[in-house]
Amino acid sequence: MKILVINGPNLNMLGIRQPEIYGKTTYEDLKAMISAEAEQLGVAVDFFQSNHEGALVDAIQQAYFDRVDGIVINPGAYTHTSVALLDAVKAVSIPTVEVHISDPETREAFRRISYIREACVATVKGRGLEGYLEALRLLAEK
Repeated sequence: MKILVINGPNLNMLGIRQPEIYGKTTYEDLKAMISAEAEQLGVAVDFFQSNHEGALVDAIQQAYFDRVDGIVINPGAYTHTSVALLDAVKAVSIPTVEVHISDPETREAFRRISYIREACVATVKGRGLEGYLEALRLLAEK
């Protein structure tokens, strides 16, 4: 099984950006955590991060051609604005789990909207970085 973990804008700044919300763990630490969990699950994992919407769409489309079995995605701010990401996930029909470190439902009103959610098999939110591991396990069980 092959899973692609996609992170959107500003997630490369983990550990620096608003540590009171996102914690002090770095993006590289997050990747190491996910890799360790994937190894225990016997799953191959690749990572992609971009601050650019089109690059994220390209990564989702490429996952189809690379025969990826599942996608874990934290679209960052594009969660609330991007129909393009929604359409890309719908187009590839790869089981996708939406992840959010914080719980958008408890934050600003605009963050309560998720365009991509409708194309996802599950959403994990407000679980901190552990949410990525939960999403990985959900896909590994499918």
